Amino acid sequence: MPSKKSARLGALTVAAVSAASTIALTSPAHADSVRIHDIQGTTRISPYAGQKVADVAGIVTGVRTYGSSRGFWIQDPNPDDNPATSEGVFVFTSSTPKVAVGDSVTVSGTVSEFVPGGTSTGNQSITEITKPTVTVLSSGNAVPAATVIDAKSVPAAYAPAGDPAANNSVNGLTLEPKKYALDYYESLEGMNVQVADARVTGATDPYTELWVTVKPRENATQRGGTLYGSYDSQNTGRLQIQSLGSTAAFPVANVGDVLTGTTAGPLDYNQFGGYTLVANEIGTLKSAGLTRETTRKQKNGELAVATYNVENLDPSDATFEEHASAIVNNLKSPDIVSLEEIQDNNGATDDGTTAADVTVNKLIDAIVAAGGPRYEWRSIDPTNDTDGGEPGGNIRQVFLFNPERVSFTDRAGGDATTAVGVTKVRGKAELTASPGRIDPTNTAWTSSRKPLAGEFVFRGRTVFVIANHFNSKGGDYGLTSATQPVPRSSEVQRHQQATLVNAFVKSILDVQKNADVIALGDINDFEFSDTAKILEGDGELWSAIKSLPKSERYTYDYQGNAQVLDQILISPSIRRGCDVDYDSVHINSEFHDQISDHDPQVLRFKP
Repeated sequence: MPSKKSARLGALTVAAVSAASTIALTSPAHADSVRIHDIQGTTRISPYAGQKVADVAGIVTGVRTYGSSRGFWIQDPNPDDNPATSEGVFVFTSSTPKVAVGDSVTVSGTVSEFVPGGTSTGNQSITEITKPTVTVLSSGNAVPAATVIDAKSVPAAYAPAGDPAANNSVNGLTLEPKKYALDYYESLEGMNVQVADARVTGATDPYTELWVTVKPRENATQRGGTLYGSYDSQNTGRLQIQSLGSTAAFPVANVGDVLTGTTAGPLDYNQFGGYTLVANEIGTLKSAGLTRETTRKQKNGELAVATYNVENLDPSDATFEEHASAIVNNLKSPDIVSLEEIQDNNGATDDGTTAADVTVNKLIDAIVAAGGPRYEWRSIDPTNDTDGGEPGGNIRQVFLFNPERVSFTDRAGGDATTAVGVTKVRGKAELTASPGRIDPTNTAWTSSRKPLAGEFVFRGRTVFVIANHFNSKGGDYGLTSATQPVPRSSEVQRHQQATLVNAFVKSILDVQKNADVIALGDINDFEFSDTAKILEGDGELWSAIKSLPKSERYTYDYQGNAQVLDQILISPSIRRGCDVDYDSVHINSEFHDQISDHDPQVLRFKP
């Protein structure tokens, strides 16, 4: 699958054996007359790990000729009667294999447990035969029939709890493939499997992969996705699809499309998705005709406030016209737009530049050209290389506002390191600086974006808006981790950040109980998460996406799970108004040709 588009493939399934990427093994030994199911064993770790094996027989079911993980899969056509033992295994050759699908072979080599991405990722390991000597006995043999993966075969429970004595690892547990989905998939590792008429839940991405579900009724969204609604609802029917064929022939799919017919090939495991069907036969794509959503225009007395992560936007990008069209045509030109991931004037070039006026004005000009208003803007340049994101990019939040509909209250004193405060003036709350940053030197914001606070006036009423971009989920273990329950280390910093933002909102409400306060942005966490609960506090804020039906609550799609990362939270005075209208406008997350990986959110209300 060699192409520029699939540059990540080397990392996806790289199988070069190294100390950093393999599980600690026993001393080398030698074993004769073993079968593949003996090598795979009944746990995730082979009982022959670290040992040499000879003349392991099988039929070649798939050959990978690209990337750093070149090799082939073999499967024993004469399986045992134990459903926990896989009959397939990957043979890592490092160079282009000299075998073909249908070859009957024997393989001698060393059994290895390779962890894609290294052990620090928490990923499960792949049982492999390395340093192989391969003998082709015959060619053109029938490939063992593919095991059908469907709604009936995949258990409803996702994963067993790990062994507390082994730091909650599942590696040593006996597989229970009829009880847990991850055990079921592991029991098929390396085997020829198939899915049929599978609905796409994660659009084709730049790395030539997509996600499907074999459980079409499992937490389905209204637009064909699969909703991630809680930590106990991981959606067992999701499976990643890659291909052993040409990238040009890979389906270009959106969420809701269907791979009709059979998609079949070896079941692999990779760093960026866990269990993956690497197809040598792929179904025919049937489009569901999904279209990008358009929200309604705000009424004259309604204030429309939006949040939109524009994904590392800098002047060199080719997406300005598309972002402008989205803001004007799909979002209907909100009165206030909080933009996340606006980069500085030369993007990722790390030369000390922090100003972003070129980036922002280029977007504003594109909005005007698209028929929208000439927005004004406010922001605060960060201190160079302190706010995380792409190195050199200096991402930050920016307020756009339509001066024909809303005004901004400028109050001097805000800069990269000065904390904004709240004062009481004539019985009303005021910010000490507008725009200003919330406690920017606090360690909670280390290598992360600092919240931007500003005062706006709409029809004579002040509205406080806080633009956020919390710490990312980078470093968290994946759902298919060998550690269960899955650790979420990144949320520690988000909890600290949420605590500070909630305290700041509370300081406004302590001065003015009926103040209209909005905290919005890329929260990088779910509406059911502890991060959201800390932000909401004792009622100081409420995540307005919860006003939507559950099947519509998503702003992002990750590994085939539609989920909430972007939120707009509102103070009690706004919520009590009973005129709150919320819309998650799905224009990106479900589409292969997305211009950002986030869907924008719009809130309309009457202050």
